[in-house]
Formats: sequence, C-alpha cells, structure tokens
Amino acid sequence: MQKRHRDHRQYFDELSRSTEKYLLPFLEEHFPISPGMRVLEVGCGAGGNLLPFLHKGCRVAGIDLSAGKIDAARERLGNRPDAELKAGNFFDLEPGTTRYDLIFIRDVIEHISDKDAFLKHVRKFLAPGGHVLVIFPAWQMPFGGHQQICRNGMLSRLPFFHLLPAFLYRGLLWLGKESPATVEELLDIKRCGLTVERFRKKAAQHGFRLLKERLYFINPHYEIKFGLKPRLLAPVPGKIPGLRNFFTTSAWYLLAG
Repeated sequence: MQKRHRDHRQYFDELSRSTEKYLLPFLEEHFPISPGMRVLEVGCGAGGNLLPFLHKGCRVAGIDLSAGKIDAARERLGNRPDAELKAGNFFDLEPGTTRYDLIFIRDVIEHISDKDAFLKHVRKFLAPGGHVLVIFPAWQMPFGGHQQICRNGMLSRLPFFHLLPAFLYRGLLWLGKESPATVEELLDIKRCGLTVERFRKKAAQHGFRLLKERLYFINPHYEIKFGLKPRLLAPVPGKIPGLRNFFTTSAWYLLAG
C-alpha cells in the first residue's frame, strides 16, 4: 500500500490542492462557485475535496461508508454549520427538503455495482438547474483496478494485472499475501469497472445532459502525487471507442440534470 493511502492527512492535503487547482477552474468554465452554493460529495472520505468549496463560501455536505473517515473529516474541516457530514450508505440517504446545486462524485462510481440505481438516486438530490460532476478512472487503464491499495509493494505498482481473468487475478493477490478483505475489495472493483462508453450510455439513459467531457492521459491529481504535468488524451486514441480506455487515467464529466 502506498504511503498516501495510510497517511490520511497527506491524502486530505493532496485532494484539497488538486481540487482547488484543477476541479474548481473546470467547473467555473460553466458557472461560478459562489457563496451559499449547496454542494454534496458522495464518498467524501476525509473531506479533502470539500475544503476548497468551503473556502469559496459554499455550504457543503458529505457522506461516506466509513465512520472513521467521517470522524477525520469532522476533525479536519472543523465542526462548522456549513459542513454537514454523515457516515452511511448513500442509497439509504433520503433527500428531505434539501437539494444541491452541485453533486460531486470523484473516484466513487467505479465502485458501485448497480450504476442505474445509483444515478437514479443521485437525481433525487439535484436542485433545478443543478449539475453533477463525475470523475473516474477508465477500467482498462494501467491502475484502473485500484491495485495501488495492495500492501505488497510490487503488486501496488504493477500495471494492468487487474485485467487478468478473475481466477488468475485472485491467485496473484493471494501469492502477494494480500488480506482476504483486500482481495475481495479488488475483485469487487473488477466486477464494477467502468468504461468511457458505458458511462456515457448510462448518463444519457437517466436523462443527464453532457456539458463537458475531458479525458486525461495524465491525471491532474498526479501532479500533486507524483510531480507529473497533466496531459489530455490525444485525439488518437481519444476518439477511438474501446482503445481510449487503456489510456484514460481520469475521465471527467460535467452533467446537467
């Protein structure tokens, strides 16, 4: 497992910096991030993505399956009235009277098995005229299996091996002495993997209008993590269905409800 996945403070700081430097400008090409805007992050972790929105005066909410990460988010964001944080399953969350101007889903949807139910549920929380930002790694890209969470140093840095047949993938993980929980998590990610083509189709099926698509060959977050300059995917392979998934380290979609 890479150090940033053990050090939650480092991961929080990295996410906060990349969101401020890249995600906010991406959004502001279409609308201003203004005080009072209501922002919901699904799968917020320790809250690093939410901090830049708070600095802009937004009212933020975050939900995550991990109670420990929500505790860390409360600690790092502070117990403030403009940050509502909840531990639990997003599918169990009821919208009540609150609707959000922006729903932010970063590196989460590829973990969801029932993507139709998920996108349908997201719509319940979207305010009229609101937007949804979805970011995910294409499944076939070198680390699309999230194998960087492996504790075995070699496996955490081994590209593409998540594309092996499931029985071989499981075998390598066991040989690498990964824990049963990690093996099952990685196999679940394999079952849930998402491609550019599949996401476009799902979004359209659920009535979302695509405002902007941006496919990265070098994920902007890699600048914070590894010092690599972000690079967009070139027209070839970027325009070739299927092939582009092997080169898209991060796919960004801004959707209108």
